[in-house]
Amino acid sequence: MGKQLIITEKPSVAREFAKALKQQMKTKDGYMESEDYIITWCVGHLVTMSYPEVYDEKLKRWSMDTLPFIPQEYKYEIIQNVKKQYEIVKGLFRREDIEAIYNAGDSGREGEYIQRLVLMMAGCNSKAKLKRIWIDSQTEEEILRGIREAKDSSFYDNLSNAAYLRAKEDYLMGINFSRVLTLKYSYGMKQFLNKDKMVISVGRVMTCVLGMVVKREREIREFVKTPFYRVTAKILEQDHSLEAEWKGVEGSKYFESPLLYKENGLKKEEDARQLIEEIKKGRDYPFTGILESIEKKKETKNPPLLYNLAELQNDCSRYFKCSPDETLRIVQELYEKKMTTYPRTDARVLSTAVAKEITKNISGLKAIPQVADAVQEILEKGSYKSLSKSRYVNDKQITDHYAIIPTGQGIANMAGLSPRALQVYEIIVRRFLSIFYPGAIYQKITLKVNVEEERLFANVKIPVQEGYLKIWKVPMEKKKEEEKEEALDASILEQIQKLKKGQEIPIHQLEIKTGETTPPKRYNSGSIILAMENAGQLIEDEELRAQIKGSGIGTSATRAEILKKLVANGYLDLNKKTQILTPTQVGEMIYEAVAHSIKQLLNPELTASWEKGLTLVAEGKITSGEYMDKLNGFVSRRTMAVKGLRSEDMLKRYLYISQFYKQGKQTVAKTKKTEKAEAEREKNEKNYN
Repeated sequence: MGKQLIITEKPSVAREFAKALKQQMKTKDGYMESEDYIITWCVGHLVTMSYPEVYDEKLKRWSMDTLPFIPQEYKYEIIQNVKKQYEIVKGLFRREDIEAIYNAGDSGREGEYIQRLVLMMAGCNSKAKLKRIWIDSQTEEEILRGIREAKDSSFYDNLSNAAYLRAKEDYLMGINFSRVLTLKYSYGMKQFLNKDKMVISVGRVMTCVLGMVVKREREIREFVKTPFYRVTAKILEQDHSLEAEWKGVEGSKYFESPLLYKENGLKKEEDARQLIEEIKKGRDYPFTGILESIEKKKETKNPPLLYNLAELQNDCSRYFKCSPDETLRIVQELYEKKMTTYPRTDARVLSTAVAKEITKNISGLKAIPQVADAVQEILEKGSYKSLSKSRYVNDKQITDHYAIIPTGQGIANMAGLSPRALQVYEIIVRRFLSIFYPGAIYQKITLKVNVEEERLFANVKIPVQEGYLKIWKVPMEKKKEEEKEEALDASILEQIQKLKKGQEIPIHQLEIKTGETTPPKRYNSGSIILAMENAGQLIEDEELRAQIKGSGIGTSATRAEILKKLVANGYLDLNKKTQILTPTQVGEMIYEAVAHSIKQLLNPELTASWEKGLTLVAEGKITSGEYMDKLNGFVSRRTMAVKGLRSEDMLKRYLYISQFYKQGKQTVAKTKKTEKAEAEREKNEKNYN
């Protein structure tokens, strides 16, 4: 009987497989072997795509004459610093005693690609069956299930095709667009940046994310604050008063008036003062109004869906000021320590199969002191029994993996975690346990007071049932509004409960509160990840927005790395303390160069539609050939279009950006572009699309 060869993504995973198999393994150079099994590993990528000069030495020198570069057949090569491990794997693949080769790489598109490349380059024993292990955690049970239920590798051929196409797409766009833009526009940049060398590095996803950050920054610069004036009142007892707010609703003298700023403000302070005089009518405080209505509504806030990687990265950025890259590293560590399930997932729900076995995940958490009581309560009440019928279980919303949840195992490993890793693990545990609690219930009370046919509104929100908030506790600051609500509730609740429609309400004070409109918020490292995931929200075209729903920009596995690259390239600044992102001078200049020549790269429509195309390939709905024809055509057309543009047109834009950064201003007047430049740009787009 032949041996079973398992190839994992790295040595630490190989060791977990060896433990699960419970066989006497002998450690060899680059692999482990027992009577029945051989376990080896990659160390990240072993094989990569060859640079253009491998195709032709002339291509080493960047030249307009050699662009566009579209290979007929793609070349691959061994990465030199991991060549030794590649040769070991190659030798094992070709051993005659190998009966089956199990791909146990990372359970995703990238993991499929890494190992398929090795197999493509190395070849294997022709008699060996090729199998794929697909697991959601590294617990012993899951590893053994994965081996037992391993499917023929051909089942994943479409996923493999999509992985190869993604690599070719990034390769073609990166090489052609980076070279043509550098040759066309870097000379001017070097002058303004005082640099000897300047490479304009662009990419399908990277440049789109740069565009999102630059656009947001320019929206903030161009924003003009608009002041407005609200009229508020102190009502009920003087010592325990409640704030009410005037609104220009139907029946008001100001209803639909051009003097209004929205419903609850006036554009001019003098109009707000006039309103106060009209309400007072010369009376001294306190005077009274009539309680026109008192509405009581129950409001339920249900536990949120479970974490996918993007949501986890966003929350870790908000609560712990933790970068997406660091969050991914931590959650990968938790996965490898068997504490949580597979991290690179887009799903926020569980599968029906997992829901049936969920008591294992819950019970194992009793060993964590911070949540032990909650776990006991969940098990005693049996709230987990209805999980499969809840919104937290939906097989249709899962592609490769379900949400990130604790496995209930590996608790002993908590002692070796860093303080930050403990924080990340704890919010995963608390988010998971919260779905077994009812929603938090509030009573929302709205008072409407009529004074001289003008209406004052007061709102109070009173907690009725704590629900899942009992377990969902994270170290975050409460909003000032929430603190205010809590402080008011205890002091005025008794008064409010006695109120009846039609009774007189004392008014102790009327005052003007000045406000102003605020610009959009800058992206932080977490919100940009969510924006990448939800790219469809940025797209105006309804049909396209629906088409790319669920695809987004990049993948859960690549988004953190893309952001890290933008910062490392010096295109974006990341404030480590606040995690706020801002564009650099280089980043803004590259944005201008791309906007002037390959504007589509800055738009989520293009990036997300390519990602949707890869999904269609993975689903077998379109062929690799169809995808490549479209890709080759796009790259060729856009490269030729850039070659025909005038580089001098960019110098004025570079000068403007350079002067702004030299002045060190945090805000700047509206970015000005001449009508001629805009017309020229639009003309170029029409000519070359």
